[in-house]
Amino acid sequence: MEKRVNQIKQQLSAHSYKLTPQREATVRVLLENADDHLSAEDVYLLVKEKAPEIGLATVYRTLELLSDLQIIHKLNFGDGVTRYEFRAEGAEHHHHHLICLNCGTVDEITEDWLGPIERRIEKEYEFQIVDHRLTFYGICQRCKGQDVDPKKLAGSKVT
Repeated sequence: MEKRVNQIKQQLSAHSYKLTPQREATVRVLLENADDHLSAEDVYLLVKEKAPEIGLATVYRTLELLSDLQIIHKLNFGDGVTRYEFRAEGAEHHHHHLICLNCGTVDEITEDWLGPIERRIEKEYEFQIVDHRLTFYGICQRCKGQDVDPKKLAGSKVT
């Protein structure tokens, strides 16, 4: 974790920002929960446990800064809640997600299978792709054998 914190400190410094204690607390919470897709409120509640003096606005500003510097990604899974996750070190693109419409679990696909499609789009449409995101909605392996509430699925907001 210390290595990643130092890398982030260097990234901030390269853009004339400092890793203040408040920013560091936020970064550490994100790193400690790297497998989760935390909302700003989730981050705030976890940061508050470590540093009670930090306000919600500070956490929001830190998340915005980290997002602007492409240290973290903003994610929206169609439920109106913005979530955050770290951009994978050395990754050329964002990874993809599988969202279960029954239990809400979010699984990740770390392989990038869209390279050939990107090249085709760039060639045929003369469109320079900077990044892409792909989200699949369905029923996860944990829920497949269970009774799934059709009303729950019909009411899901997939955009």
